[in-house]
Amino acid sequence: MKVLFIGGSGVISSACTQLAVDKGIELFHLNRGKTSDIRPVPGEVIQIEADVRNFEKTSKAIEGHAFDVVADWISFMPEHIENNLKLFKGKAKQYLFISSASAYQTPPLKLPVTEETPLENPYWKYSRDKIACETFLKDEAEKYGMKYTIVRPSHTYDKTLLPFDEGYTVVDRMLNGKPVVVLGDGTSIWTLTHHRDFAKGLVGLLNNPKAMNEKFHITSDEWLTWNQIYTLVGQAFGVTPRLVHVPSEIIASYNEELGAGLLGDKSHSMIFDNSKIKSAVPEFECTIPFSEGVKEIADWYKSDKATKETDLELDRIFDALSEKIVSIYNA
Repeated sequence: MKVLFIGGSGVISSACTQLAVDKGIELFHLNRGKTSDIRPVPGEVIQIEADVRNFEKTSKAIEGHAFDVVADWISFMPEHIENNLKLFKGKAKQYLFISSASAYQTPPLKLPVTEETPLENPYWKYSRDKIACETFLKDEAEKYGMKYTIVRPSHTYDKTLLPFDEGYTVVDRMLNGKPVVVLGDGTSIWTLTHHRDFAKGLVGLLNNPKAMNEKFHITSDEWLTWNQIYTLVGQAFGVTPRLVHVPSEIIASYNEELGAGLLGDKSHSMIFDNSKIKSAVPEFECTIPFSEGVKEIADWYKSDKATKETDLELDRIFDALSEKIVSIYNA
């Protein structure tokens, strides 16, 4: 099997790259050749260096190639999909697009979420753009002689990725005994998936007849509250975090960008029915609970390789939010 990843060295795609190589797939990466040594690319991967947004140069770079599958990790707008379909017309049988589970109806009217849950997110432009990408691909793929597969990851992590948009700023506050802001009352349910578990599902869909013109989400079956997630992170770093609960709407009023990710995604309980991916890929099974995966994260951040940067503006906002909540309770 000959497969091309557009991208291939990111948080999610790096594990898929490694598993594909382990399974003997002839794997190519198409990117600008600026991959980080944080996630080294296996030597078996064949590199095609080009900026996929540059149609002419990429066309020349892929001359003479044809692929069973092209997996697109880096399209975020319909015009990106259109560009790629034109590039790979006559050169690919299956086009696998990485969308997002945040495209599902938010908040969901019914749980668990299935692949048939409506796509509707009024809070987050990123998600609406992914929905538009999916629509364009479904409508146009056949014109270019390709079958499509849509994959919707939810919150997927590796050793370098803390489960907070605010990154190491949260851990720094934990380590310094400062209150940590948790959205809502911390009891909404969330799903965290280790990238090596995700890879089992993704690689199983490559050139899979059951994947043609279908959509799948690939997530863990483990459900955690945000209180549990923050507590597990604290324990991995050797502290018991002081949690302060703040409504997402108030957080958004202090920081619009942070609020969009909360209101458009993390504020709402998300439980996924993974029956479809398990039916198409029987070997798919998530075996790394977050209580284990978070130890990898802590080990990484305790090493010299990790960048332990804090955002001073976010830190200031968290101080203000904490003081606001404390004043309300003491009023």
